[in-house]
Amino acid sequence: MRYLVCILLFLVNTNSISQTKRDPRVVGMAGAYTTIANGIFSVGYNPGLIGLHQNEPMMIQGLQLDFGILGNFFSIENIAQYSGDTLNTKEKNKLFRQLENEDGMSFFMDTHMPIPLLNISKGNMAFSANNIILQNYRLPIGLLELIFYGNGQKENLDLEFNYEIVGLNEYGFSFGIPFKSMSWGITAKYMQGLFYLGVDEDSSSSNLITDDLGIYGSGNYIIRQGVGGAGFGIDIGVVSRPYKGWKFGASVINLTGSIRWTQGGGESSNSINPLTSSFYPFQWGDSTLNANESILYTFNIDTIRADKLSQGELFTNETSFFVPKNKTEFVTRVPAIFRLGLSREMDSFLIASDLVAGFENSYYARKQWKWSIATEWSKIETFPMRIGFGWGGGDFKELGMGFGVKKGPVMFDLGFSFRNGMWLHTMKGFNFSFGFTYVGKNKEKKKTDKAISQPKIKI
Repeated sequence: MRYLVCILLFLVNTNSISQTKRDPRVVGMAGAYTTIANGIFSVGYNPGLIGLHQNEPMMIQGLQLDFGILGNFFSIENIAQYSGDTLNTKEKNKLFRQLENEDGMSFFMDTHMPIPLLNISKGNMAFSANNIILQNYRLPIGLLELIFYGNGQKENLDLEFNYEIVGLNEYGFSFGIPFKSMSWGITAKYMQGLFYLGVDEDSSSSNLITDDLGIYGSGNYIIRQGVGGAGFGIDIGVVSRPYKGWKFGASVINLTGSIRWTQGGGESSNSINPLTSSFYPFQWGDSTLNANESILYTFNIDTIRADKLSQGELFTNETSFFVPKNKTEFVTRVPAIFRLGLSREMDSFLIASDLVAGFENSYYARKQWKWSIATEWSKIETFPMRIGFGWGGGDFKELGMGFGVKKGPVMFDLGFSFRNGMWLHTMKGFNFSFGFTYVGKNKEKKKTDKAISQPKIKI
């Protein structure tokens, strides 16, 4: 068991080192955004909306920061329930099934930071520039199965784990084309890869054999590094014009999206986001990786059983850094997302609902459907309030809330959501987002104000 713990600690320690665009309003609305996003905030959700806003004033994003964490196990409730306790068979089976559906114990973290003053929308066009950092970790289900049930379930257990950190700048140009009953839109994106560190699944393998004689196995992991990369992506979307207050829309985000990285090539990674320095250069243990280095980790377990525990080291492992012989390139996919939504605007209420699904289980995307419903109360025009609920997908349950404060041309927004849980003690993650946005004066309102200010001439 001591050696099993060593393996677990290795995996956990290496792990300790979501939508590629978010803002405070969508966080407060639990993701229900496909038909209600406005101006620059339409980018990343439905570019078709931009075509409906051709007469809307200019919008410029100032300072904004969005941070999210999501897991599938750790919560205050679970820690209190399972810590220091012995699980009965029913509890163990229930917990294991939950983790098995996610193919292991997963953990995801993301940071989104629009580059200040470079996210602008005017009329039916928009330019966006965002810095994004994504981190994805997963403990393999084979290791969890051994911990839960010992070596009596399966002889061969898969120990392959997932480990990825990626930083990129995403630049996009969006435009919408309005028609009589609907509006179509498209976003063309250039993705500047800053850094990448992740397990090369094609070159890595591991297994653990359990039988009556004992436990033995081996594995090797190639963890490759990319410094500097480039790729392109496309978003497309459509939304109907309002009909009796109703709007319907659909979009595909990252319809084509990938980044080609240079392995063992670059010497630096520059970004105007000060948060980048917290991740790069990469640290592995007490060592700092050079830009051209990759990592090789190997382990070997030599038949762990009672009669051999006194025979020295049965578990050996080694970590080494190496420079790839040839500069090679590799490609990482940016997951695509399909969105379907409707909304209705009433006097002082806006109600919106979305269905969202990905095409693969990667980063922020899940193959499962997620349904969201939300409302925004705007009786006080300068102080809109929001609340939303989501169910399914990677978050499973999500409760979002937020508000905005408008003072002159400046709008401040704040959003917070409980992810994979409805309350503080049950949540297994959260989203926190805030930002300032400059909103120009509406042209029609300017004309009205001017007409009112002019003195009436009696004839």
